Amino acid sequence: MKQHKIVFTDTPFETVELPEGPFLADYLTAKNSPVLFGCRSGICGTCLIEVTPLEGDLPSPENLEAETLTLCAPSNLKARLACQLNLTTSISLKKIKSL
Repeated sequence: MKQHKIVFTDTPFETVELPEGPFLADYLTAKNSPVLFGCRSGICGTCLIEVTPLEGDLPSPENLEAETLTLCAPSNLKARLACQLNLTTSISLKKIKSL
């Protein structure tokens, strides 16, 4: 299975390598990452992050995530919800606060 790096920007957390595929929430909770999760369904905005792909592209947000992002981070084009993001490439992420 292909592995991808996650770099936690602006934190002391070490870079981790995770397998491609399932939502980040499935792995980041077990790794005790700086990202907190609430509803895990893409509506609360607790896991709002700013993501920069380190190689390749990320899939576009699905409809529910896109709606939540419009409310939580309307002007941030790099904003995503970690609970809805499938890992398809190495990324750097930074926890951000919603409006």
